[in-house]
Amino acid sequence: MADVLSRRVLVLNRLWQPVNIVGVRRAFGLLMQDHAQVINTATGDFRVMDAGEWITFSIENPPEDDHDCLHTVRLKVRIPAVLLLRVFDRVPAKEVKFNRRAVFERDSFVCQYCGEHFHEKELNLDHVIPRDMGGKTSWENIVTSCIQCNTRKANRLPHKAGMHLKKQPKRPRWRPFVSSVPKAEVEEGWTYFMK
Repeated sequence: MADVLSRRVLVLNRLWQPVNIVGVRRAFGLLMQDHAQVINTATGDFRVMDAGEWITFSIENPPEDDHDCLHTVRLKVRIPAVLLLRVFDRVPAKEVKFNRRAVFERDSFVCQYCGEHFHEKELNLDHVIPRDMGGKTSWENIVTSCIQCNTRKANRLPHKAGMHLKKQPKRPRWRPFVSSVPKAEVEEGWTYFMK
């Protein structure tokens, strides 16, 4: 039972955009209180079902694996992969945390001076305007650079080192929720909604 309750369910807003990942208890709470509906990813038709329809579907189509359902006294109810909220239509406005990994992801692990793709271990963060010249540690002044380019640029402005940026650094505009879920943690039924 504990293993079943550790499963995760993707939650979409009314516009079918991912806004959260919840546990099984929260998912069934949303479903039974009629705050959400199930998007049936098991059949591939993405039919939207309320709680009653989902229970009927679970009875008529029992899962092969008991880990895919919640056992009640009388029923085995399938654990939904995706819920669709009935009234929430916003995407949570969260700031993307500024850190080394987020800068690398923003720049697609590409050195912003030479344009080559590198493994994370071979990359550095570079202040476009060096700190001793008043450059700040911010999205707009930090870029991904390989070790060789970082060494070549040293403590100079890019044009003084004969280097040019591939693109100007900006605060990322991606939806924080979608980009914060590692690909390895995306469940099978979520892939269509996590693009």
